[in-house]
Amino acid sequence: MSKVKAAILGSGNIGTDLMYKLERSEQIEIAAVIGIDPESDGLQRARERGYSVFSNGIEALVENPGLTEIVFDATSAKAHVRHAKILQELGVVAIDLTPATRGPFVCPAVNLNEQIEQAVANVNLITCGGQATIPIVHAINRVANVSYAEIVATIASKSAGPGTRANIDEFTLTTRRGLELVGGADQGKALIILNPAEPPILMRDTVYCEVKSMDEAAIRASIYEIVEQVRRYVPGYRLKQEPLFEENRVTVFLEVEGAGDYFPPYAGNLDIMTAAAVRVGEEIARHLLAGRGVRLGTEKR
Repeated sequence: MSKVKAAILGSGNIGTDLMYKLERSEQIEIAAVIGIDPESDGLQRARERGYSVFSNGIEALVENPGLTEIVFDATSAKAHVRHAKILQELGVVAIDLTPATRGPFVCPAVNLNEQIEQAVANVNLITCGGQATIPIVHAINRVANVSYAEIVATIASKSAGPGTRANIDEFTLTTRRGLELVGGADQGKALIILNPAEPPILMRDTVYCEVKSMDEAAIRASIYEIVEQVRRYVPGYRLKQEPLFEENRVTVFLEVEGAGDYFPPYAGNLDIMTAAAVRVGEEIARHLLAGRGVRLGTEKR
């Protein structure tokens, strides 16, 4: 079966884990791994695995315009602001793993098909907290009308690298917007906690929703359904306990365990981003291979 070529832009933890996941893909072929530090662990591992490696960042794509059809940007929010314009000019699809918000928000379990049908050229994967909690808010909203959604994402301090720490402000803002725009809440709020506990804890998320029409049975069934949908691409995604109901409030407790491809299993916050990126990339690749409608990445924006 033919595959679509994709480049990974960013050779840090997320880019490296993404490389391992994409190796198993039946739709995507890794065309290159690109970083800015030639001695980074990610680029060294990519060399050992026989991939084309570049250490001059986005310039590698400018100098090799036919290198790839899809670019996974695993750099930083500030960097992607610059990258987005360049990638659009190159006519490639950008899958943004940073909270830069330069494209429409995509959460695979909620609105992936909708965005692909619109042939968008730059899709944003929101944040790790967003990927974990927006499906739950969406599941509750579709049967009970969420007026307010608040999430608290707790991650192991060891799983928060320089990129995550530099993007804390963007995390809270982007996740809040995702709760509203994709999750459907009238109003959202997001918090993140870096827990220094030893041994490191798994990613845990608390989702608190106030609803306008309480139906416990319908809400519970909707939550279970969405959890199973997320588990298809993030096997370590699970409920910690039964949803709690009190008057017009619903509280859901989640846990995300990583697959252990490159990150330790406790880094579910990073793993859920790369797993979501693969899910989105593979669906885009299927559409490119099928030649459906407007070619992604070349339409007017």
